[in-house]
Amino acid sequence: MKKVLVSVAWPYANGDLHIGHLAGAYLPADIYARYHRLAGNDVLMVSGSDSHGTPITVRADNEGLTPREVFERYHRNFLDTQQQIGISYNLFTHTDTPNHHRVSQDIFLALLDHGYLYKEAQQQFYSDTLGRFLPDRYVEGTCPYCNYPEARGDQCDNCGKLLDALELKDPRCKIDGSIPVVRETEHFFLDLPKLEPEVLAYLEDGKEDWRPNVIKFSRNYVAGGLKGRPITRDITWGIPVPLEGYESKRLYVWFEAVIGYLSASVEWAGLAGTPEAWKAWWYDPEALAVYFIGKDNIPFHTVIWPAELIGVDRLYEDDPDRHLNLPYDVPANEFMNLSGSQFSKSRGHMISLPDVLSRYDADAIRYYVTVIMPETSDSDFYWDDFVQRNNGELVGVWGNLSHRVLSFTYKHFKQVPEPGPLADVDRALLAQTEAAFERVGQLLSARQFRTALIEALALAREANRYLEVKSPWSELKQDKQAAGTSLYVALQAINALKVLLAPFLPFSAETLHQALGYEQPLLGTQVIEEVTDNDYTHSVLRYDDSQASGTWAFETLPAGRALQKPKPLFKKLDDSVIEEELARIGK
Repeated sequence: MKKVLVSVAWPYANGDLHIGHLAGAYLPADIYARYHRLAGNDVLMVSGSDSHGTPITVRADNEGLTPREVFERYHRNFLDTQQQIGISYNLFTHTDTPNHHRVSQDIFLALLDHGYLYKEAQQQFYSDTLGRFLPDRYVEGTCPYCNYPEARGDQCDNCGKLLDALELKDPRCKIDGSIPVVRETEHFFLDLPKLEPEVLAYLEDGKEDWRPNVIKFSRNYVAGGLKGRPITRDITWGIPVPLEGYESKRLYVWFEAVIGYLSASVEWAGLAGTPEAWKAWWYDPEALAVYFIGKDNIPFHTVIWPAELIGVDRLYEDDPDRHLNLPYDVPANEFMNLSGSQFSKSRGHMISLPDVLSRYDADAIRYYVTVIMPETSDSDFYWDDFVQRNNGELVGVWGNLSHRVLSFTYKHFKQVPEPGPLADVDRALLAQTEAAFERVGQLLSARQFRTALIEALALAREANRYLEVKSPWSELKQDKQAAGTSLYVALQAINALKVLLAPFLPFSAETLHQALGYEQPLLGTQVIEEVTDNDYTHSVLRYDDSQASGTWAFETLPAGRALQKPKPLFKKLDDSVIEEELARIGK
């Protein structure tokens, strides 16, 4: 049994989640975690809301609210949305907990103690009209590398370059459009040049399985020469710098947000009543730490976070031979576009997850997003393709297979039929079914989710072809025993497909599991809970699999087991929804 840490990108709590977020990080992470749980591995899947990013303070300024009011509103939305879509976090928390503050400050002090922080006077934009220094996200301008006119002060969304706000051409204040001035302020910097040799060695060692775009980008990023980056800033919202004389400064969000993977693991262990348990995922050299992010976050997870971990080396651990685990893989996805162009909140060109979940079942959304997942290149969400694939594949191939077999069997047998002698065609389907677990499992383990889903669906097509050959509906008229044998074999394939598709389609898998007569649940459930940390109460999402019984293996459905009356797993969609959805995005 392996320890598998599934670390998932932390969304800024300043707006609703959309389909791009689901495709970029949350769904691939969930598929991976669900597979490894079924395979018997010990999974810890963590993430949370990024509460301190300047996108939150910008929205708060625009709405006349406090940053806390903004982040708490969207954090609750995130919990509800991810529960509905079935993202199975062991813990989804946020970055304004006392626990995260403490762990982040401990990381800061460890880096300071190890000589990887330095102080330096910094030139920074200041707004005379607002009377304050402007954090990076409060400044926009033209990218000095690609001339994109709406680059942010920390990063250009067009070319992906990390920026210093002072590099921007034609800078302007995001709040009031005024032209900022430059003033001097002192900050702590992470000494990335000092850490560069070890980071480069990490990127050169054993990364053959990394996606080519991720490893190439990361190596080139370091080879270009790392520069020190400020890890404090002049702002009142965020984690205080744990030193006297710095009461007006806070830890920079890019520095502390990635610490959330570690702090959430620590919080999870505390909530479980085993405060040292997190160390099994962070110190065991055999543990796998896999980070699911979008491509715009690659350098933070392949360069900067490893640099922080290397610089800290150990945290709350005295053994000199134990070191914090670095990322095993960072399978960053590319972008998912909408009908040929990028998502845009300002233009209403997006698919909000809370909105789309109000009209479509979660598994229908999960299926389509997986089929077009942007694993190696950008992909596009098209509404006509969504309807076509839902009706032709999800309903037509898998839904019809499971429903017609169960309905027919329930009507005529009420239980799993007792089979007679098996013919070659029966044994062939059973052999294909058993072999599918290894093939699909290998693909899931390798983070090839689209191909894994296609491979699983291929087995459903084989089962449909088997039914065409055997035709138990016709056999029943002549020989009920023969029909029972065919249905018995088909039910074995359906029972296996239920498991093979469970990482992708957990809700329908659970419904089918019950229809097949199982008493214990196949999978766990996502539960929103109120927890208290040092008198601070906050809401979290936690996965409860204490009753789950599923395993990643071919399991014979015993003859004689009583079946439940089945219900259709999926809904066929009318073509009219295409025009309705296009109208919603202004097409």
